[in-house]
Amino acid sequence: MAKILVVDDQRNMRTTLTMMLRGAGHDTDEAADGDEACEKIVSDTYDLVLTDLRMGATDGMTVLRHTRQESPLTEVIVMTAYGTIESAVEAMRIGAHDYIQKPFEEDELLVKVEKALEKRKLAGEVSVMAAEFRDRYRFENIIGRSQAIRDVLGRIVRVAPTPATVLITGESGTGKELVARAIHANSTRSERPFVGVNCAAISETLLESELFGHVRGAFTGAVSSRKGLFEEADGGTFFFDEIAETPPAFQAKLLRAIQEGEIRRLGDNKPVHVDIRIIAATNQDLKKAIEEKRFREDLYYRLNVARFVLPPLRERREDIPPLVEHFLLKYGRKMGRRGVRLGDGVLDFLVKYDYPGNIRELENLIEQGVALALEGMITLDDVVSPEIREATPAAAMIGSRSLQDVVDRAEKEAIETVLREVEGNKERAAEMLGLSGTTLWRKMKRLDIQSP
Repeated sequence: MAKILVVDDQRNMRTTLTMMLRGAGHDTDEAADGDEACEKIVSDTYDLVLTDLRMGATDGMTVLRHTRQESPLTEVIVMTAYGTIESAVEAMRIGAHDYIQKPFEEDELLVKVEKALEKRKLAGEVSVMAAEFRDRYRFENIIGRSQAIRDVLGRIVRVAPTPATVLITGESGTGKELVARAIHANSTRSERPFVGVNCAAISETLLESELFGHVRGAFTGAVSSRKGLFEEADGGTFFFDEIAETPPAFQAKLLRAIQEGEIRRLGDNKPVHVDIRIIAATNQDLKKAIEEKRFREDLYYRLNVARFVLPPLRERREDIPPLVEHFLLKYGRKMGRRGVRLGDGVLDFLVKYDYPGNIRELENLIEQGVALALEGMITLDDVVSPEIREATPAAAMIGSRSLQDVVDRAEKEAIETVLREVEGNKERAAEMLGLSGTTLWRKMKRLDIQSP
């Protein structure tokens, strides 16, 4: 049994369609106009929307676009009257599964409905398979749908089972450690330790002792022998974060450890064999560091066997909405504020912001928003810090008003001006404003704009 929404402004037609679909064993819901349909699509989940094309101000095209945006897996069949085939073809171009011309026979409708539902079922299975793929390869924390992220995931699957040393480069906060952990999780060493160290957080004098260990009396204060982190990671994976921060003398010893598979504890001449896979990461340009004699060229080529380059968040903005959703769920659970949602204009801001701190900064903004949210709603004031306001050119225009006030006033004035120009034609207004019909409908409702 499928759940189907029937949308038509003629009551007799809705009743007839509902009887046909229920007779075929489906659960049905009705909407008397496009506005009601758009609200139902947001508040409920449907397998199929069966909508008339011509229905006053909010027509079937708007319902179609709204469905594609809010519920991408839901299929849509549009119903057309004689002489509107061109509109039906346009509807299919923008995402409708099929169209049917009035008047039609019951059998004709049910055949089209079953084909649409079969497609919906297959799409759902593909979605489930994608989730299983993430579970299988333990990619649950690598969030994104951009081509850049898909390429990274594909390379992880190919590189992880091999013994290759890996170098991950990218700006701070782009998720380098997440990629390193995913490589380890999909390697033959996954049951052994994953040991990571931030080279920038350990002083040069302690770095060698921490990683290679020491014997008793090796230096003042060494009252007993101690294993280093390399030995703790034996059989597993060792992750060097910010590898460019290590001194050249240490780099020489690291190179030997990688080449020979052995280390020497401080104060000991006896070598210790270690079997570890090295993954290194840096936010610096290593070629430039080599030119400046800050990084050994031979170590660079030893590390740069399998290379991952993570782009900054500003270059893959399509990944921001799913990341926002992920962090909302994460911090909603953590703070006991499940169901926290974004207010008007917040997602637009988050998508357009440049994120000098990349994913780490986005996560911080969402955590801050969840903590400050009132009545389950995150506003722009909850996520836009004073530092961000100062760095934003529009900040000087805001003055004592909130950013939301400025955005709302500008949007309302622009929409009302265009609506007057096109004499209330919402479709033309949406085109002139560069918006989808659904987005225009939402903004008009939120800003209390009446069509002239």
